[in-house]
Amino acid sequence: MQAANTDLIELLTGVRSSKKNYYTELKNTVEQLKKKNIQLEIMNDITNSIHINLNIEEMLHQVMGRLGQLMVIDNCHLILLKDNQTSLIHIYPLKSCEQQDAGWTALHELALLEGSIIQKHVSTLPSLYKEKEKLLSLDIHIILMMPLYCHEKGIGVLLFGRKDLEDWDEEELGFLRKLSNQITIMLEKTHLFNELLHSQQKWVETFKAIEDIIVIFNQNLEVEQCNDSAIEFTSLESLLTAAHSLIQSTFVTQTPNFKEIHLTNDLIFDMQTYPIQNRDMHVYGVIAYFKNVTKKRNMEAQLLHSGKLAAIGEMAAGIAHELNSPLTAILGNSQILLRNSPSENTDTILLQDIKNCGDRCKEIIKSLLTFSRQNEYSFTYYSLNEAVNQVLNLLKFQLEKNRITLQLSLMNDLPLLKGSQPQIEQIIINLLLNARDAVDMGKAEKKRIIIETYAEEDYLAVKVRDNGIGIAPERIPLIFHPFHTTKDMEKGTGLGLSVSLGIAKDHNGTIEVKSSYEKGSSFILKLPLIGL
Repeated sequence: MQAANTDLIELLTGVRSSKKNYYTELKNTVEQLKKKNIQLEIMNDITNSIHINLNIEEMLHQVMGRLGQLMVIDNCHLILLKDNQTSLIHIYPLKSCEQQDAGWTALHELALLEGSIIQKHVSTLPSLYKEKEKLLSLDIHIILMMPLYCHEKGIGVLLFGRKDLEDWDEEELGFLRKLSNQITIMLEKTHLFNELLHSQQKWVETFKAIEDIIVIFNQNLEVEQCNDSAIEFTSLESLLTAAHSLIQSTFVTQTPNFKEIHLTNDLIFDMQTYPIQNRDMHVYGVIAYFKNVTKKRNMEAQLLHSGKLAAIGEMAAGIAHELNSPLTAILGNSQILLRNSPSENTDTILLQDIKNCGDRCKEIIKSLLTFSRQNEYSFTYYSLNEAVNQVLNLLKFQLEKNRITLQLSLMNDLPLLKGSQPQIEQIIINLLLNARDAVDMGKAEKKRIIIETYAEEDYLAVKVRDNGIGIAPERIPLIFHPFHTTKDMEKGTGLGLSVSLGIAKDHNGTIEVKSSYEKGSSFILKLPLIGL
């Protein structure tokens, strides 16, 4: 009886009803908190994706997995716009639709034109929308389109689809607006990051591809970074040692600097340094740029030398012609007087000296005329080996007389060259005579001269190598200058190599020299195979 009364009192006072409502409200509150937590987790995932991996598809797949816990979504696409081109990324469900860009353009234009969220029943869409057929084939009956704007510019559209006909409510729409804003930020930052990454990659590729050497130094004068050309350069350590003082100076002066560096292997580099400054104008690094100018400097020296030769040639031609007439009289008269003078007469000795000096002057004038190109010669096809053999017929006795061992290495079946064989023989004679004089002045017990002929890709060459006195490094740039000689007056005029180089150039060739002081020299006459 008492229990029945208690039940009646609770029923009349509404205690049971209050408990039921309380638990119902509590359950609803818990559900709302769960939703809020999921929403926060989704937003947090997007924010973290912005800072971590920046992978759009992967991030959106994760978002859709959680979004399904908040609302019914059976399909989701992202349509992106870039440079007036559209691309479709299918997000959910996975592999239900291939990525494509054809046929998915009209709906996104409608959403961007409206500038706001649009809900549409697929069945009500006009047939002109190609998406209609595709959506119906996926059993999607209602769609929600959310335009994405960045800096008032449309960058894409999020499209959600449902299989049932239930519209999205205001709570769902409110969250989706926030979600679209976060996705817009993520897309913009991804775009900026990709641009930065592309720019950096392009800079790195350019940096590595530059043929000149680039090295970046830190404040401790240590190499911070360098390009491939620097890594591949075998004498990098020597180059950086020579550059050390200029790099240090750049840190001190905080201004660009320049220096020309000469390495021991005859390489020449133009070096430029540039300070690297931060926003506070503090120098925290130096860029060193090295350009190999060896060929350029050699070309400049050759051009300067050619200019000098041209000027001297004009002068030499005039002098030679002016001296020829009085010299003819001197030689002729001295010969006549010698015929009529007793051999033991003092005057005869003086006359013989006059004749000898006249003959020497005659040879000098002959060389001057050759040097100034006053003597013309014709070009025909000839054998380089034959030219060498002709010279040896003239000089072999002299070389044997001086106890010089001659080694001959002539390549067989050399092609014919077009030029003046007598003039080429003159070059070989000059090179051989110089080699003879060099071994006579050298310290080698066995005097030796080696003559070689060989062929390269586009030229033939004659190499005359000796183990003589060699040439001092500081004299090598001067040896082709007219009248430059280290021989006694009676042995040389200083015109032999100048004349030889001039003849070689007339044949579009050149003469190269390699020498080690007190060890010997090599002179190489190179003549092109291309016809003149």
